[in-house]
Amino acid sequence: MKKYAPALAIALALLPAARAVAEAIPINVRKTNGCGCCLSWMKHLEGNGFAPTGEDMFGGSLVRFKLDNGVPQRMVSCHTALVDGYVIEGHVPAADIQRLLEDRPDAVGLAVPGMPYGSPGMGPEDDREAYDVFLIHEDGSTEVYTSYSAPD
Repeated sequence: MKKYAPALAIALALLPAARAVAEAIPINVRKTNGCGCCLSWMKHLEGNGFAPTGEDMFGGSLVRFKLDNGVPQRMVSCHTALVDGYVIEGHVPAADIQRLLEDRPDAVGLAVPGMPYGSPGMGPEDDREAYDVFLIHEDGSTEVYTSYSAPD
């Protein structure tokens, strides 16, 4: 038994990391090749319980994908993700996606239109501009899901 003790200790030490990877929520991100803010947003997701995978698309195909998946034109941003039956458009904070997945509203998903400075992947949060996260309804209407104010 003593000869297995070091291996057992290593396995037990790695267990929390393995559990975190196993519990990470898969999310597929459609983006254009070389978009740095998209990659930064994916890192934000990765650090907050998600397992993002990226798929590069040409601009026209990405726009078509957005529209085909229920993103209204006024809600468009630079990337679109799919997670557990929902569409996530733009720089939506991970906490809002987690809340969406917990609440499970009857909706298309969430959007942060444009690319607000200080949203995840778009610069430092402590120096952000105010922005809203919108819930997209099946009929294309939207409502504010979360508001983020600019720091004082």
